[in-house]
Amino acid sequence: MLPRVLRACGTAVPKVTGFKQQALRPLLCPVQQRCFSLSSAAKVAKDLQAEIGHEEEQYQQAKEIKKFLESSNFKFVETEGDVNMHLEREVGDKLVKVEWQLTSPFDPTADVEGDQEGGEEYEATDFCITLESKSGAGVSFYCSTQTGEDHRYVIGNVKSFATVEEKESVSSYNGPEFEDIDEKLQGSFDELLAEVGVNAELCDFIDAMALDKEQREYLRWLRNVKDIMEK
Repeated sequence: MLPRVLRACGTAVPKVTGFKQQALRPLLCPVQQRCFSLSSAAKVAKDLQAEIGHEEEQYQQAKEIKKFLESSNFKFVETEGDVNMHLEREVGDKLVKVEWQLTSPFDPTADVEGDQEGGEEYEATDFCITLESKSGAGVSFYCSTQTGEDHRYVIGNVKSFATVEEKESVSSYNGPEFEDIDEKLQGSFDELLAEVGVNAELCDFIDAMALDKEQREYLRWLRNVKDIMEK
């Protein structure tokens, strides 16, 4: 394999070995081709600052976020730079945890013609609700938000686990599809989730925070790259 600096210059390399090849390196790859221009970095930083200003001007936190955090018994947990978020609370002897990720406001699969007609398509947010006992056993409901006032989410699979190891195993059984289980049992599960705080307000918060987190992380990325370009 050719040395990196020789390949980067796109120059034919004579068949030489040992110290002769080392001696040719400075001649074959001028300094200005090996280093990026500082003026280019300054231009990138300037463009980044313009984008930062635009994003800061456009950013506005959804009212659902503040309203939910002020009135809910759930504790919201997030880490800067991490796409994951969760809500948690204790109900009786169970820890209730609701987990989801940020989502992009842009849908690359959206129908262009439909968008031009003014129809804005709703994008669901996937989330997981886990009820876990102190022993490590529990049940996880894999859900997605949906539009509507009466029922703002749908349940996919219902997974149970006896240990933390089983919960985290990628090959463990994910449980049945919610629609395949008995209707009476479906109703009981719905009542259970409502009792631990899964309702329309929580789904509104999940959707709003998924977008809000993406905007904040994008702004953080812009600032980080700008700082790198200016150093």
